[in-house]
Amino acid sequence: MKTYQVKGILQQKSWLLNPFVTIDSKGKITKIASKGTSDEYIDGYLLPGFQNAHSHAFQYAMSGLAEIHTHHSRKDDFWAWRHAMYEVALSVNPEQLESIAAMLYVEMLRNGYTSVAEFHYLHHDDQGLPYAHISELGERLISAAKTTGIHITLIPIFYQKGGFGLPAESHQRRFLSKDVDDYFRLLEASSASITHYENAQIGFGIHSLRAADKNSMERIFKEGPKDAPIHLHLAEQLKEVDACIDFYGERPAQWLLNQGILNERFHLIHCTHLNPQEVKGIATSQAQVVLCPATEGNLGDGLFSLKAFQNQGGKWSIGTDSQINLNPIEELRILDYGQRTKTHDRAQFTSEHQGDAGKFAIDMAWHSGQKAMGEKKSNFLTVGQSLDAVILNANAPLISVSKPENILATLVYSGQPNDLMGTLVNGQWVIKNQKHLNQEAVQTSFTKSMRQIKIR
Repeated sequence: MKTYQVKGILQQKSWLLNPFVTIDSKGKITKIASKGTSDEYIDGYLLPGFQNAHSHAFQYAMSGLAEIHTHHSRKDDFWAWRHAMYEVALSVNPEQLESIAAMLYVEMLRNGYTSVAEFHYLHHDDQGLPYAHISELGERLISAAKTTGIHITLIPIFYQKGGFGLPAESHQRRFLSKDVDDYFRLLEASSASITHYENAQIGFGIHSLRAADKNSMERIFKEGPKDAPIHLHLAEQLKEVDACIDFYGERPAQWLLNQGILNERFHLIHCTHLNPQEVKGIATSQAQVVLCPATEGNLGDGLFSLKAFQNQGGKWSIGTDSQINLNPIEELRILDYGQRTKTHDRAQFTSEHQGDAGKFAIDMAWHSGQKAMGEKKSNFLTVGQSLDAVILNANAPLISVSKPENILATLVYSGQPNDLMGTLVNGQWVIKNQKHLNQEAVQTSFTKSMRQIKIR
C-alpha cells in the first residue's frame, strides 16, 4: 500500500483538491480521501493518462525524414510518402523494432500517454517469410511496452491486397497474410504473446477496404474475437474513395455501412472523406472514429467533419499514427484549430452539456480511447482503477495562477511540454522530471539500432 497526497485529482465531474490517494500493491486505487497521511507529496494535479488509439511504432524511425521535398515530376503526396515508409519497413529487424518501439513509448509516456494501441502490420522478415515464432514482431512490441511500463493493446492487422482488386506489391511483403486462416493463426499466436505482460491486451482488424477482398473481410468480422476492439483505416484519401467507387460502386464508408456490421466495437481511423449521410450513419451505428490530426495534416489527408459528427452523438479518440507528433495536447489543439479554420467557428470542443473546451476534449479522448484499447472503464481516476495519470506541475506559470475550473482549458490551449512533472502507470513513476526511469538504457539501445539501419 502507498498513499500520495496531491494538489488535485481530476475526477469525472470536477477537481478534488488536496486529496490523499491510496493504491494497493498492483497500483489500483483503493481509497481517495480528503484527510489522511501520505508517503509522498506531489505538488501537482493528476489527470487521467491519455490513450494513444492508433500507432505504427516502426514509423518513428523515419519521423521528419519525409520533409525533404525534392523537385521531381511525381507529386509529393500521401502515396509518395507511402513508398518512403515501405523502405523503412523493409529495413528493420526484430531487435531494432523493439528498441525503436521502446524509445517511442518512452516519449509517449513523457508526453502523457499511458496506453497505446499498436495497429501492427509488420509481421514477417524482410523477404516476406514468417518467423519461426509467427508473432515474433508483435512480441517485440509487447517487450518494448513491458520495458517502458506503458499499457499496450496489440492489434495484429490483416493485409492481403495492394489496392482494390490488385495483387500486393513486392515492398508490402512483410505485411501480408496468405489467407484468413493464416491471419487467424497469427492472431492466435499474438494472443499468446500478450500473456507475457500483464498490461497487454489484444485487438484485431483489417488494414483498409483496399487491402482485403470482400469474402476475407466478411469472415474476419464474423469469426474474429467476440469482445475485442476492431480497428480499420477508412476513407483517408480521395484517391482511395475514387478507387472504391470504381471497384464496389460505392464510397468506402457507404459500402461499409451497407454491410450492416458496424457497432461500438469498431474504431475507424481517419474517416477524412465522408459525406453528410456517411457522417450520420457512422455516428448512429455507434462506431467510433480515431483521429490523428498531426499525421492527417502532415500527409495532406484533409479534415474530418468533426462538428457534424459530434452533433449526431459521434465519439472520437486520438492517435499518433506516423509518430510525427507525440504530444496529445498538441493533437487536440491541431484538431480544434483545423476545424475552426474550416468552419470559422471557435466552439468545436463543446456540447449542450459542456462548454469547457479543454474538459470536453480530454473527456472525449479518454472515454473513446479506453474503448479503442478494449477497456470498459466509465469514469477516470476512481477507486478500483489503476492509477494511470499524467501530473501537471502546480507551479507552472499559468497553472499556478489559475482557478481549478480554468486549469484544463489553460493546459489544452496554452500548456507547454515542460508543464508536466511526470507520469504514473499502475501507481508507479515511469517518467519523473521529464526522464524515464530506464532512459539511459533505452536510448543507448535505440541509438545503436538507428546507426545500424542508417536511414537518418
